[in-house]
Amino acid sequence: MSQNQGNFLEDFSPNQVYQHAIPRTISDGDVSLYLALVGNRNPLYCSILTANNIGLNAAPIDDMLLFHIAFGRTVNDISLNAVANLGYANIQFKRNAYVGDTIRSESQVIGVKENSNKSTGVVYVRSTTFNQDDEEILSWIRWVMVPKRNNDSKINELIPNDLPEISDLSQIHRHDVSYANFNSIDTGSDLLFEDYDIGQVINHSSGMTIDETDHTLATKLYQNNAKLHFDAYMMKSTPFKRRLIYGGHIISLCRSLSFEGLENALQVVGVNSGVHSNPTFAGDTIYTRTEIIDKFEHGNFSGAGVLRLRQLGIKNTPSALIENITSEKNGKKIYDPSIVLDIDYFVVIPKRK
Repeated sequence: MSQNQGNFLEDFSPNQVYQHAIPRTISDGDVSLYLALVGNRNPLYCSILTANNIGLNAAPIDDMLLFHIAFGRTVNDISLNAVANLGYANIQFKRNAYVGDTIRSESQVIGVKENSNKSTGVVYVRSTTFNQDDEEILSWIRWVMVPKRNNDSKINELIPNDLPEISDLSQIHRHDVSYANFNSIDTGSDLLFEDYDIGQVINHSSGMTIDETDHTLATKLYQNNAKLHFDAYMMKSTPFKRRLIYGGHIISLCRSLSFEGLENALQVVGVNSGVHSNPTFAGDTIYTRTEIIDKFEHGNFSGAGVLRLRQLGIKNTPSALIENITSEKNGKKIYDPSIVLDIDYFVVIPKRK
């Protein structure tokens, strides 16, 4: 009987398409467990009344929970053997998802590059997630480092040179939402779109220490079976010597920790770029810092504006104490060892009436 060993670098070819197995119906249990694991206090995702006030019949699925479950569909084909998930581009949260929706994902290989060590390489994929009505609800680009099965194998290389720098918000469907009817009493903060300035930096004061059980349960919740998150015996023989925490869990923790100061940033609608700049392990404490790098209005979001945020995930150092995010070494930008996430994304936030 054959066993699924996952794909290695030489198994990927440009334009290859994967129809990923294991569709998933999202349940109330998924929502509750995610809330317990990351502590997000955004009322839109846990209060039907808050959702009703802005015109929705039910509370939508947390944007990042949706992404993680959708991402989990792709792991068995794309990154089961990953050395590391390196980054993201153009994540588009095109439609809301709800409890009871069944989602499936597919991916197209858009690039393959062999590394100079001849033992690993990078695979670039564009993934798309659909609901039970075959509506496209989410799409993203990511690149992942994958080992070769045989160092002598020849790789069919194609290096993508047209990765989008900005998520296209014209593809985001929120026409059924009236953010103008949002009641800020639900968040306990009256800070709205007009109260934020470009260049403003928020050092969110709270930190969260990651337990082994937290990140293990979270990654199982998403059915992300990448070996580096679970196989402690295998990881002993790597330079890390221990299991790595799924980078998406860090994104969720930073989003949750940033509620303080961004209480009314209701929905993530697009991610422009994201880099997992250093590894995270159980026992690390995560802090976060957010910079407002742009703000504007967009016709797809009635009664709301858009903030563009650069958010840093920082381990074991309160964000207010970080002075230099990067430094130069041999002509290359190197992240400070405490910086574990650098992500650039759009949020929708209500405007004053």
